[in-house]
Amino acid sequence: MSEELRLLAVRAAQHGAAVCLRQWGEPVQVATKSAAGDVVTAVDRSAEEAVRAVLLGARPDDGVLGEELAEHTGTGPVQWVVDPLDGTTNYTRRLPYFATSVAARSTVDGSWLAGAVCAPALATIWSAAKNLGAQVDSGSGETRLPLAMVESSARLVGTGLSYDPGHRRRQLRELGALMTGYTDMRRFGAAAVDLCLVAQGSLDAFSEDDLAVHDWAAGMLIAEEAGVRVSRPEGRDTAVSACWR
Repeated sequence: MSEELRLLAVRAAQHGAAVCLRQWGEPVQVATKSAAGDVVTAVDRSAEEAVRAVLLGARPDDGVLGEELAEHTGTGPVQWVVDPLDGTTNYTRRLPYFATSVAARSTVDGSWLAGAVCAPALATIWSAAKNLGAQVDSGSGETRLPLAMVESSARLVGTGLSYDPGHRRRQLRELGALMTGYTDMRRFGAAAVDLCLVAQGSLDAFSEDDLAVHDWAAGMLIAEEAGVRVSRPEGRDTAVSACWR
């Protein structure tokens, strides 16, 4: 079942990402959501509609929890968690680090079953199925993760910052501690992409708090299935981390 869900997640993510790519670089109306910097466009909503059409067309009894549309409550054994446009700010600034993220979790025990992250401007799709490993497809077929990397003394950690000014100041104060054991930091602005970059070995770690479930759902499973040690939010702890060491 997990492999079937992975293939459906890939197809749904591709449809959402195609909506994003078609309008990338075109004038779009940008609105602010919860705080300055937390932006949304009509493309976010259109992409989520495209993702839902694929998911519910194939599995009409499943639930769908997305970032932009009202939750679709299902009676089936699976709930889909969707971020139609992760990295909206990047998208509006013509930066290529944005993606559509689609994940499936069991409504029986809450376990994550499958996920896909499609970054159309990077021509890359990462995906995974529970207990079946993870892979990346950059146009020449799927390759198992992690990828082979050149050996060096460089160790890179990725992170992100909160939209809330007070929270952001605390994150910046704690940046020195986060950097312990790493030689540099990367900030790509899309948590789903960051987690997939850990999965393939391009980043050694990623850590961020103040993320919503749709931000990390698919990327975290992909990293985990690639062999990365991961920590999902639990209780009052909102931190997400993925680390090779």
